[in-house]
Amino acid sequence: MEMTLGYLRESLSNYIEKDDLCLHIYKKLESNRFENEGDFVKSLNTREVEMLNSVMKKEINYANEEQDNKRAKELNEVYELLF
Repeated sequence: MEMTLGYLRESLSNYIEKDDLCLHIYKKLESNRFENEGDFVKSLNTREVEMLNSVMKKEINYANEEQDNKRAKELNEVYELLF
């Protein structure tokens, strides 16, 4: 799995017990072999995009607070493709 999508999957794992849609997105990442983050984003429906928008904002902010620049950069690559 591409590194960027690996970071996304790891971030989503923080939400899968609380939210069924996050679990669905997580499983989509696990069960498909996306070539890149663009292919993954193209596979999302409107509800999934909205959920990821919310999750990604939190996760990017957290990565920035922890000064994990690599993680923030990788997650931001997906976030930018959402819209």
